[in-house]
Amino acid sequence: MASSMYSKVDEYGFERPESFDYKQYGNFLSQYIGVLAKRAKRWEDLKPTDRFKKTSTLKRFVRKGVPSSEREAVWMSISGAQEMQNESMVQYSSLKKYMENTTITEMIKIDIPRTFPDNIYFANDSILPEQLFNILATFAHHNKEVGYCQGLNYIAGLLLLVTKSEESSFWLLKVLVEQILPKYYIRSMSGLLIDLDVLDEFVQKNEPALHRHITRVGMPWAVASTKWFICLYAEVLPTETVLRIWDCIFYEGSKVIFRVALTLIKIHRQQILEARDLGEMVECFRKMGQNINVVNCHQFMIEVFKTPSSFSNRYLEKVREKHSALRST
Repeated sequence: MASSMYSKVDEYGFERPESFDYKQYGNFLSQYIGVLAKRAKRWEDLKPTDRFKKTSTLKRFVRKGVPSSEREAVWMSISGAQEMQNESMVQYSSLKKYMENTTITEMIKIDIPRTFPDNIYFANDSILPEQLFNILATFAHHNKEVGYCQGLNYIAGLLLLVTKSEESSFWLLKVLVEQILPKYYIRSMSGLLIDLDVLDEFVQKNEPALHRHITRVGMPWAVASTKWFICLYAEVLPTETVLRIWDCIFYEGSKVIFRVALTLIKIHRQQILEARDLGEMVECFRKMGQNINVVNCHQFMIEVFKTPSSFSNRYLEKVREKHSALRST
């Protein structure tokens, strides 16, 4: 990451915004490099078997960040993608031969150039766009309930940049869509709509004053946070912050998405309260990724697991069931 300190692009090839504060980032980076070195050493000291076996120790390690060199193997293991791949009756190389639905493939071809157009690796490498097409088209033909949905291109694209493996990216995308994220990408997007209702309840419970103000302004959660959920914060927050979030999503599941949302809202409490109308409120949410408290991914993730202090997948499922029933009445 040190090479990115004075660069207009980050480690993963994304251009920094015009408003990027290089001085603040430099101050953060000078401290974070030490954190990265310390964490890398701690990961090296882990026994190979302990890197992939779910334990309280590994959970703590994942929350503090998976070294970039370890992410592909660790993500594949802790997410269940490796097990899914091992148990599959058909290898990825065989799956990607079946792309007979031209309607789907044409949709994907249209979206490929729109995926991370400001990323130097996608812009200057003909192989990455081809690999991204293969991942998305193979998944669409393999999972006919989902097919192809906009938003998957950003997730698959970032998976590809991180793992540098077309096959691993496919299985990670598959486990995200089919197991971790409940019905976000089907045609009705029922899972996403329910989770927006869940977010509304969580904000009302944890930040009642902010909830009242957002309600008075009249901002629908679909406007503010659909991209948070659909893209798992890719294209919304700084890349390293997104990857720290993904470390935890792959281990702990979709509850992490809500923890992050609540933390973003809490950090920006004053800016939200100062928004006087819908336009200002939307702009406030749009700029959240530029806050140094969000850029500082290590401190941000510490805050994520304080907000709220207790949050289980079982509790999340109960709230989802309640809102699913409400939508059905």
